[in-house]
Amino acid sequence: MTTFSGSDFFWKGAQTLKVPMELFKLNRQRLCEALRAHRTLPPDSFVFLQGGASEMRYCSDHEPLFRQESYFHWAFGVVEPDFYGAINVQNGESILFIPRLPAAYVAWMGKIKEPDEFKKIYHVDRVYYVDELEKTFNELVGKSKLILVLNGLNTDSGKESQAAHFPGIENFHVDKTTLHSIISECRVFKTDMELDVMRYANKISSEAHKFVMLNIKDGMLEYEIESMFQYFCGRYGAMRHMCYTCICATGDNPAILHYGHAGAPNDRQLTSKDMCLFDMGGEYYCYASDITCSFPVSGRFTNEQRIIYEAVLDANRQVMKAVRPGVSWVDMHLLAERTQLEHLKAAGLVQGDIEEMMSARLCAVFMPHGLGHFIGIDTHDVGGYPNPQSRSTLVGLKSLRTDRILEERMCITIEPGIYFNPSLLNNAYEDEKLKKFLNKNEIDKYLHVAGVRIEDDIAVTSDGCELLTLVPRTCEEIEEWMSHNSKQAVGKLDYEYFDQLNKKYQYKNQSITVTKKNN
Repeated sequence: MTTFSGSDFFWKGAQTLKVPMELFKLNRQRLCEALRAHRTLPPDSFVFLQGGASEMRYCSDHEPLFRQESYFHWAFGVVEPDFYGAINVQNGESILFIPRLPAAYVAWMGKIKEPDEFKKIYHVDRVYYVDELEKTFNELVGKSKLILVLNGLNTDSGKESQAAHFPGIENFHVDKTTLHSIISECRVFKTDMELDVMRYANKISSEAHKFVMLNIKDGMLEYEIESMFQYFCGRYGAMRHMCYTCICATGDNPAILHYGHAGAPNDRQLTSKDMCLFDMGGEYYCYASDITCSFPVSGRFTNEQRIIYEAVLDANRQVMKAVRPGVSWVDMHLLAERTQLEHLKAAGLVQGDIEEMMSARLCAVFMPHGLGHFIGIDTHDVGGYPNPQSRSTLVGLKSLRTDRILEERMCITIEPGIYFNPSLLNNAYEDEKLKKFLNKNEIDKYLHVAGVRIEDDIAVTSDGCELLTLVPRTCEEIEEWMSHNSKQAVGKLDYEYFDQLNKKYQYKNQSITVTKKNN
């Protein structure tokens, strides 16, 4: 069970990370400071947030595994559903409102915690019941004071966050416009404590990817890889949630960016000739990791697989070396495109002037997605477009999930890729602006590669970046690590053997210089 050790930490036991409740207190403090800097707000304004609700699957009584609403988690760290929270902007006083559970709850769900217990667990100043919301706000806020609720656009999903509500809130002065942009901006910049959780999520997910490399076998099905990854994250990292649907793509499937959905459910059988693209990440206490590893099932790269893989790896590392505060993320995307086009030209797949290719947006044929995205409590974390109107309309660039200038403490993914999607290629062969650059005869030789993506999570530091993801990355590192695969029985999940190898091979991605964490 979830343990709140000494009422100071979230902890799942054993070797898992202890997350201090101070993390959320600091987040609330940062939010209040940002709101107080907003000169138009009257004194004694209150932030009012609604947590995630317990739900049933359609008309059934099946209750899906609950995961907290992200803004609410950022502010309070509450793991239970049906909570509300309030924060006094002036003095930072925090209040939780908990559901009043029926007596029968004890038999079916377990012990009912009292308000004082939640007060100690979550380090808040007051706790009331949800059915006391209107009464409490009348006493604490009064009709003349301002209640700030969350209402705004998520630029990744295109959906609006729903403002917190309780019967009678219409009798108060409610502001639906101020909070969203300010709290979203707070979430963009990670504190030291948040970075520690993200390091942990990356550590476990990195090792899970390495575990997959060590156990993959010709003849397996893609869903076996998915379950193997989930097993490792759950067994050794206490990660009950994945950050997103696992993408376990082999054969032709790596050319499909978000393969693995219900209509394409990771169900193909692997062969030794396949290139794998495995995009999988576990989350710990709602903090995400997002890692993609591409490698051959056989553990040995063919010439074509190596050429494409090294093109993508070079793009990844060129960006990583260039990242620092003050750098434009759009420029980083263009750097990745240019690097990949140079490799494709050297291999004979494209021809002509690189600058002309860039102007024609040729690379979007091979990499139709953006270079990366903010990451934090959501995989595609908030704050990418403070001004949604700034998004580019150009092919490829319009898929960027942010166009911001990088700043210290931003966390972002670097995930260039090259894909051989027949539909995109066929359209390009018929496009007057693009077809002159494409050498179809050579491209056809690479169709079996299907797709390569290399995705790492980084934190921007004062003079560069910290690489959070630690997996074998060069072809040589991957082949060396996977050379131990044959010592394993098919399907055997031997953690002791894995741990021995893990201690022997410490992958630090030595092809780049990474700013180390300050102690």
